[in-house]
Parts: sequence; structure tokens; C-alpha cells
Amino acid sequence: MKARGYRNSDTGQAFPIYITAVAALLFLALAFFAVGQAGATRNGGQTAADAAALAAAQDYRDQLGTALLKAVTDGSALEDLLNGRGIDVGDACAQAQWFAQENDADLTGDECVPDFLPTSFTVTVKTQKPVGKTVIPGTESKYATARAKAVIGPRCTLQPPDEPSPTPTPTPTPTGDEDGDDGGEDEKPSVALTCDGRTVTIDPAHPELLPDVKDLFSVHLAD
Repeated sequence: MKARGYRNSDTGQAFPIYITAVAALLFLALAFFAVGQAGATRNGGQTAADAAALAAAQDYRDQLGTALLKAVTDGSALEDLLNGRGIDVGDACAQAQWFAQENDADLTGDECVPDFLPTSFTVTVKTQKPVGKTVIPGTESKYATARAKAVIGPRCTLQPPDEPSPTPTPTPTPTGDEDGDDGGEDEKPSVALTCDGRTVTIDPAHPELLPDVKDLFSVHLAD
């Protein structure tokens, strides 16, 4: 009978230990859940920042393509444009904000910062939703912030013009036609570019044949 009493006494003493152990394990599980929830919010913020930075860079790249075609048609200098410079930011940062909102975030802090050495856009975003209520105090009002940078990389360089022949053949002076027309306005010469090792020719007379802007500039996230 005494032995049975000892066993009941041992069981009674162990029960609070079991309860404490189960409570500790439950708290650890909820804490790990809170950490995972915070990580998911942080990842969502980084996704929004990446999308916003890429949107700004791609919009600016499209503007560069339009400006490049205009410069070729006008006979303007192309070096700055080919290097990703020479135009205003335009709607690039507005595009960044739109894509941030599509990913449940907003531009914040220094928002959308262009840089031209090299040409890039850096954005900072803040998630629209907090981590949420967890066993860790303060997470219900904790938002995630993230930063991303997208770079516009030139793919093309301007080829030097062909050297003149050492013995050029003289050309006759145009006399014009009977109506006094001197042959019309001079045509703009085509422009030759070297893009990733291949030659690309832009003919101002055929702007519809302008290479795709993706062939002229790359866009990628900076490490």
C-alpha cells in the first residue's frame, strides 16, 4: 500500500512539470510562427521594392528608345542617350509607385532616386499591412520596409564613321531641274551601332525598323 502511495505522489508532482513543458513548447511554436509571419511580410516588401525599381528603370528605358529615334532623325548627338543619359526622368517614378501599390506597398523615405553614374533607380517601400498580432509584443504595428536598385545598362556603342577614300571621285555640282529644284533636302545618313558584338543600322528614313529597346539597353536589379 505504501508503494502505491509513492506512485500517486510521484504522478502528482510530475503533472505540473508536464503542463509547464507543454506551455513552453506552445509558446515556442507561436514565437516561430511570429518570426515566419514577420519574414513573409519582409519578403512581400522586398518583392514590392524589386517590382517598383524595375518598373521605373523599364519606363526610363522606353523613353530612351523614343529619344534615340528622335535624335537619329534630327541628326542630334547620340552618345549621352546610348549611355542612358540625356533625358528627364518623366513618368518613371510614377510607374514605380503604381507597381509598389500593386504589391501592397507604397514608396516611402527617399522614394524614387535616379542616378546616372551608372543610370539606375533606387526605391524604398513600406508595406501597407503590418506583421499582425502575435505572441511577440508590438508586431501588430510593425511594418516592413525594403529597398531595391535597378540599373539600365547600355548594350550599344556608336560606330565611327567610315574614313573617306584617299582619292575621292569628284561629284558634279547639281544644276537643278527646269523648275529650279536643287534636288530637295539632304537625307539624314543612317547610324551604325555595335550592340553586343553585332552591327545594328538605324535608318532615319525607316524609323519603323528601329531595333527593339531591349536590344539597346538591359535592365537588371543590382546586387
